[in-house]
This record gives sequence, structure tokens and C-alpha cells, in this order.
Amino acid sequence: MSQTAKVTMVKKNPCPYCERAMTFFENRGIKVDIIDLTGKPEELMDWKTRTGWMTVPIILINDKLIGGYTDLKALDEEGKLDSLLTT
Repeated sequence: MSQTAKVTMVKKNPCPYCERAMTFFENRGIKVDIIDLTGKPEELMDWKTRTGWMTVPIILINDKLIGGYTDLKALDEEGKLDSLLTT
């Protein structure tokens, strides 16, 4: 698979789901832009307000919200993730 999509993940520490998402991306060789907002509650709240997603990680593909780690995993299990990453 050759990734053409832009993948962005907003995270903070501690966050076990953020770590799982990072491991998932690394294992799949998916390039991801990490926005670490640890200790930046105002910026994190801004992201939550803009995306409507209230937990971290906030994962976007081509600036479109796909959700968090469990949503990412579900897309992969349904076989839908690769097509999102190559468009």
C-alpha cells in the first residue's frame, strides 16, 4: 500500500489509546503527523470543539475526522482503512 492520504493524530499524555494508535500506525508503516497537546488544555479544547470529538486520540485522514483508536481499528477490521489511506 502506498499512502497518499494525510493522517493527523492529536494526542496527550498519559493516554493508553494514543499509545495503541501510535503502535498501530508504526506496525502498518503509516506516516502520521502527531500533534502532542500534553499540558495544553486550551489547544486541546479547541480541537475538541472544532472536531466534535471529546476524547483523545483525535484521528483525521485528509482532515476528515475518523474518530479515536477503536474507530481506527474498526475501519481496519472492516477493510475500509486502506482505501482511505490511498485516496
